[in-house]
Amino acid sequence: MFNKAAKYSQLIKAEALRLGFMACGISKADFLEEEAPRLEAWLSNNRHGEMAYMENHFDKRLDPRLLVEGAKSVVSLTLNYFTPAKQLDSEAPKISKYAYGTDYHAVIKEKLKELLAFINDEIGEVGGRCFVDSAPIMDKAWAQKAGLGWRGKNTNLISKGAGSFFFLAELIIDLELEYDLPFATDHCGSCTRCIDACPTDAIVAPYTVDGSKCISYLTIELKNEIPAEFKGKMENWMFGCDICQDVCPWNRFATPHHEPAFEPAQELLQLKKNELIDLTDEVFKQVFKGSAVKRTKFSGLKRNIDFLKPI
Repeated sequence: MFNKAAKYSQLIKAEALRLGFMACGISKADFLEEEAPRLEAWLSNNRHGEMAYMENHFDKRLDPRLLVEGAKSVVSLTLNYFTPAKQLDSEAPKISKYAYGTDYHAVIKEKLKELLAFINDEIGEVGGRCFVDSAPIMDKAWAQKAGLGWRGKNTNLISKGAGSFFFLAELIIDLELEYDLPFATDHCGSCTRCIDACPTDAIVAPYTVDGSKCISYLTIELKNEIPAEFKGKMENWMFGCDICQDVCPWNRFATPHHEPAFEPAQELLQLKKNELIDLTDEVFKQVFKGSAVKRTKFSGLKRNIDFLKPI
């Protein structure tokens, strides 16, 4: 019997890989029943800090059919950003690997638009929306449902074959497809390396992160002053943090990405400690043009760098 859903799913997955995505999985657009109590508890315990937007659209976060009318499928995708490149000055304030190149929002959005255009060309008129970190969607839950990995004790999605240095993105479409089995096995075992390594104790329990203590939150999301309690605990991170991923044993399987847009900006890697301490708005605009670091603005990055200075 001719199975259109299976054929369409294979077409979409093949095109996703051609566009440079690392993996693609598909799940049925439905209510995330298991996530509802977890999200409610996380919010009620104020784990989101000043990210008030996390309280908005509670129902939409749990049901993609409220984001896309007539939604039938969630196509989850991963895009590798791992690089062995490092900032040349080991004493310079540090930037998370994901921000070495062009802002991933723009890069991934373009690929998603191409994938949606391909679906419309090859399959017919399909309604849908592209999502990259910019809407109330629980991307890690959907990626796990689509069989792409499990959520580690640091709450990041981990793939057995690739580790966790990858971005997540989704297409929510009104097309019935063949659905992958959820990734049901936890491969963290008794390992607690991510918990033990976090200098701000942000991983308050296995599989639970207090966002308000996370260095990535403190250096990017937090708009007010960084609380004094974190002085001396930031391990020289000025934008984001890779600690819990760097220590994860599964990241021994991470391989360098092949995305030209994510190639590290040499100007950025070559910045010396004193150049960052004396950073000007002009240099900031020049070095971080088109980078995700622009999210924190010059004033935010300067605040972070100043906070790292010894008392």
